[in-house]
Amino acid sequence: MSSTPADVAARGARGIEPQSAGGAPVEADLGWALGVVFRQYAKASAAALEGLPGGPRGYQVLATTSSEGPKRQLDLAAQLGVDRTVMTYLLDDLEKAGLVQRRPDPADRRARLIAPTEQGHEVMCDLERRLRATEDHMLGILDDSERASFRMLLQRLAMKANAIDPLHNACTLAEADDPAQT
Repeated sequence: MSSTPADVAARGARGIEPQSAGGAPVEADLGWALGVVFRQYAKASAAALEGLPGGPRGYQVLATTSSEGPKRQLDLAAQLGVDRTVMTYLLDDLEKAGLVQRRPDPADRRARLIAPTEQGHEVMCDLERRLRATEDHMLGILDDSERASFRMLLQRLAMKANAIDPLHNACTLAEADDPAQT
């Protein structure tokens, strides 16, 4: 038996306890819940990042170099799990948009440091505001303490999952037919 939207809405406000064999609605399934939340967040965050070269990857480059300072191109690619060739094209696009600049690394003139431009910092501030609004909308059903608990628990789960099965190259996942095998 499937749930109607009214049933889902009524149960959604209070949560659903998982039940044993066969009697639980689909909304009690962890995979279903994670999938629904991820799809909604992915759509909303993509809209918030619309127009940014590279979308989420472009945001990661700006966020990392804004918060941690200039990084060598190869180090940045490794840290973000982006293939170095893909990183080159991504940085080309961000540089054309005036958001990052490549500077010679004083410690190794063959290497380039990636740093956000002034415009890149301004865009980063705007993107952070948009993403905060997206998160506020997504987590709006939770009060402040529930939000903090949710974030902490989700982070713990993600750290454990990543330690067991780390994703070394995000490009591998994007290109795979079956993400469960990466």
